Amino acid sequence: MKKLIMLLAISTLSASVLAQETSWFYSLKNLVGLGDAKEQSINTDTSMLPSSAGLVEMLTSSLNVNTEQASGGMGAILNYVKNNVSTEEFVQLAQSLPGVDGLVSQMPDISKLTSESSSNGGLSSLLDKASQYSDSLKSINDVKKQFEALGLKPEMISNFVASTQRYLDTEQGQQAKQLLTEGLGKLLG
Repeated sequence: MKKLIMLLAISTLSASVLAQETSWFYSLKNLVGLGDAKEQSINTDTSMLPSSAGLVEMLTSSLNVNTEQASGGMGAILNYVKNNVSTEEFVQLAQSLPGVDGLVSQMPDISKLTSESSSNGGLSSLLDKASQYSDSLKSINDVKKQFEALGLKPEMISNFVASTQRYLDTEQGQQAKQLLTEGLGKLLG
């Protein structure tokens, strides 16, 4: 009778899709020595979780930029996001994408740039003048200047954003992707 109950319990658990997807089932199998290495790594593998280091690595390989450019460019974009979402939302973003604050600290300091680009005329000059009257335009202009300070064309901003959104397009990265997209609002519009 005990064998029948044990057999019934094991067959019920193994037939249940829900039971197979829960970690306690794998833990139980591993405890009795029936689990395999693949199942054991399911709960302990954190390499699939998004991180700023993984993001920078992906940007360097997919956009053909160096580490300094990838870190500084993402720092500029994340700083823009930080200024366009609530403190609570940015904290959530930082929790969803560890290392965000480190990237923000690597954005180029453009406060020491001279106004030489403004004196050259053209669209840059107009954007510089307009940014004096609009905080939103000033923030966008700052990101553009930070990319230029890194030796990147301003057109690369959209490439950085698109690549970052693809990087975060995982189950674990959805919250970070949503917060990033919300914070980018006018930069992309």
